[in-house]
Amino acid sequence: MSNHSEAPVTPVEAHEPPYYVAVFTAVRTQEQSGYSETAARMEDLVKDVPGFLGMDQAHTPGGLSITVGYFRDADALTEWRGSAEHRAAQKRGQVEWYESYTLHVAKVERSHGFMRAEVPQSPTAS
Repeated sequence: MSNHSEAPVTPVEAHEPPYYVAVFTAVRTQEQSGYSETAARMEDLVKDVPGFLGMDQAHTPGGLSITVGYFRDADALTEWRGSAEHRAAQKRGQVEWYESYTLHVAKVERSHGFMRAEVPQSPTAS
């Protein structure tokens, strides 16, 4: 997906429930031609869906990737699922980019978060 090397790594913040998550877990094929561009386009496209709350992504050295999309309500999730560009990317993924994948959709009933407060650094003595 997009390169966020300048931005700090943080999870999507907790939201007031209920809301929905779509958890997409995949193992990709060796053939990845066009994948990065399509993934970046999907990331931009989903941000335009009213009710989209954010996305978390992780990749393991062994090739497993997980993308979690957060949506305010079922209508937002339905709009994303029905996007013509998204559906075309899904079809291409099945043909070219994925060995296997699973999609889990769930309604979030409880949500909370934690962020360590920054501790001021004391000057070092010379």
